[in-house]
Amino acid sequence: MKQNHEGLFTDAETTVKIGTYSDAHSTPLPAHIPAYHASASSHEWAMMLTADSQSKFHLLLAQSIGAKRVLEIGVFLGYSALVWSHAVGQDGQVTGLEYSEEYATIARKACSDNDVSNVDIIVGPAAETLPNLEPEHPYDIVFLDADKAGYVGYLNTLLGRSQPGSAKRMLRPGALIIADNVLQSGGVVKDGESKRPSVAAAQVFNEFCLQEKRLQTVLLPLWDGLTVARVVD
Repeated sequence: MKQNHEGLFTDAETTVKIGTYSDAHSTPLPAHIPAYHASASSHEWAMMLTADSQSKFHLLLAQSIGAKRVLEIGVFLGYSALVWSHAVGQDGQVTGLEYSEEYATIARKACSDNDVSNVDIIVGPAAETLPNLEPEHPYDIVFLDADKAGYVGYLNTLLGRSQPGSAKRMLRPGALIIADNVLQSGGVVKDGESKRPSVAAAQVFNEFCLQEKRLQTVLLPLWDGLTVARVVD
């Protein structure tokens, strides 16, 4: 599981204390969200859960741009879906693409247990389900938190169907692309690590975002690396 502290200081004790202090001095998430995070921490793949502190940042971004439609690629246990659901409000909509039927079932139960009704989860490989989406309104935010090898393809699909001046597009002008795990535990800068498929994929994605003229991109060295990119027409 990701932690709320990062290696910003020379000693581990200060790093942990600063992380705890920073989290305590950030606006709390609604109680049901950290409660679900805590309950999901017993899952064997709990290390894949987004940190509560990162979710606070996601919530701030979404509410800052008035997001009402979020596409999440990679739902996992549904924790982030709860965050996005709260961010867009009851009059908003979250669409989640999840490869695993098992994870989708867990995520749907999490939504049901928390009286969340504005999340729709579609099961199947995102490379197949994404091109079939026909949103009534363009998405304000896309959260990429799935297979790293698919990131560039997903982004190409989204941008390709969001042409400037098009009456029907998947991303609105100014939409945010938020991509998780783009530093791969530092693997993107370690010698020999590019042999790992996920590291190589992250390196390709990071370069793609930098070179793509329709994206204004910042890669934050926080958590496991978070890219925030704005769609520019």
